[in-house]
Amino acid sequence: MSCLFKVGLITSWYSSNIGVLLLNKFLLSNYGFKYPIFHTLCHMSACSMFSYIAIAWLKMAPLQGVRSRLRLMKISALGIIFCLFVVGGNISFKFLPVSFNQAVGATTPFFTAVFAYLMTMKREGWVTYVTLVPVVTGVIITTGGEPLFHLFGFMMCIGATAAQALKSKLQGILLSSEGEKLNSMNLLMYMAPVAVIFLFPAALFMEDGVVGITIALARDDWKFLLYLTFNSALAYFVNLTNFLVTKHTSPLTLQVLGNAKGTVAVVISILIFKNPVSVTGML
Repeated sequence: MSCLFKVGLITSWYSSNIGVLLLNKFLLSNYGFKYPIFHTLCHMSACSMFSYIAIAWLKMAPLQGVRSRLRLMKISALGIIFCLFVVGGNISFKFLPVSFNQAVGATTPFFTAVFAYLMTMKREGWVTYVTLVPVVTGVIITTGGEPLFHLFGFMMCIGATAAQALKSKLQGILLSSEGEKLNSMNLLMYMAPVAVIFLFPAALFMEDGVVGITIALARDDWKFLLYLTFNSALAYFVNLTNFLVTKHTSPLTLQVLGNAKGTVAVVISILIFKNPVSVTGML
């Protein structure tokens, strides 16, 4: 039963994650909606709303308080790191195809192992480190053979990948540490508003006129609002299942599973968006 539960969690995470990824690219490509900070703000607003409804109204999980300043600081740090991860990833989509973006993201287990050692002084087995070498080497080879390579997009993608690894390790501590343990819904409910607080002024300052543009796009095509709303709602399930998979496995396992998910996303991206891929990149 426990095995089936984990398989169900991973399947749900895969499905919702790939759905959000492809919808992000769809909105960027078909509507010219190149506002990743506002896009992330919509995602986190939906997470705040759905988490509160699930806990306060539907009673799907008991409400847990923030009992210490240290816990508040860790939750706030998690929210900020999450913003860096998602915003950086969305910005990279402006310059890089989804397939190459996912290939670079395959280095996340490497960064996760590094942060695990720096934060907890816990070393993985030597086999783990050896298996990460071909992953990093493959990304280096892929970078040289990518026909749509863009340096700034690549830098943003690497930064987002490192932030993702740090986020997974920190959320693992908050979900499993005896002194700081929170359940997944409560952690998402507390983290999402922190992200909204940082993203709202950033969107207004860095993406001038984005609110007016969003309203105009919605008036011109009502389906745009439908896509954006569905995308934001789906982001809630991405984050919730992400926390659940972390809790029931480990941060490093999460990133290894994420690489497998990335392979599926690459194939779907190539089939849908028809972006060019070199022979070197496929290898």
